[in-house]
Amino acid sequence: MSESNKLRKWFLRSKNQDSGDHGEMSFFAHLDVLRKHLIRSALVIALTTIWAFCYYDFVFDKIILGPKKADFPTYRIMCWISDRFNLGTSYCLKEISFKIINTEMAGQFNLQLNSSVIVGIILGFPYLLFELWLFIKPALHLRERKAARGFVFYATLLFLLGILFGYYIIAPYSIRFLVGFHVSEVIENQITIDSYLSSIVTLTLGTGIIFEMPIVVLILSGLGLLTPKLMRSSRRYAVVIMLIIAAVVTPTPDIQTMLIVFLPLMILYEISIMVAVRVERKNMQAQG
Repeated sequence: MSESNKLRKWFLRSKNQDSGDHGEMSFFAHLDVLRKHLIRSALVIALTTIWAFCYYDFVFDKIILGPKKADFPTYRIMCWISDRFNLGTSYCLKEISFKIINTEMAGQFNLQLNSSVIVGIILGFPYLLFELWLFIKPALHLRERKAARGFVFYATLLFLLGILFGYYIIAPYSIRFLVGFHVSEVIENQITIDSYLSSIVTLTLGTGIIFEMPIVVLILSGLGLLTPKLMRSSRRYAVVIMLIIAAVVTPTPDIQTMLIVFLPLMILYEISIMVAVRVERKNMQAQG
């Protein structure tokens, strides 16, 4: 059976959870169900966005501007490591000297609105995953549901770990290098608020999405589109791709910072292989 037919059967298959009867829904019926799930997700994200908008002083001062302050936990830990192992003053950041400016009339209002939406999406992401699971679950057989048990929990956990890793590791390292880089002493770094916010969001949210790699592998393996053998044979290419991602995400010249990003990605890839092995083993047991 072709891969396109597999996907079509998986998408169209629907099961009554109580009676166990099989049935098929039309494409437009699926779209109508999906629309309801998305509407509920949008309402929850709207509520978390309103919360972020109402408590914006905390969101902006403590979260968004956190990596700009010298007392940020990451910088303090770096100073402690530097003192503990006598690494010199280059690892300890005492001051971050750059100004954040606004160049548009509606810039600060747009900042509050855009950052509130971003925080709302991050806070509402677990519920979005829950609604996605409710949409997919009726199309799964009992065996597939058992195999996917804990999907919402593990996907949320990986996403939050990625968010924390991007916010506390990648963002501070990148800011520390970029604002400290000078082509000439006559050039003063004045960063627009849009540029600062987009950098923080890209590094943080992007890492959260990358950390969902094992979940993506779980889904693709369940559909038969990905196998452990393929992942093992493609490991060398995956390493190159992850090194490129690490180099892009951390625009610093030192190999040490790049390895800080690369190693978690490599660990996630190996975990993904183990996930694919487990799915393949369960599929073979079910067939045999």
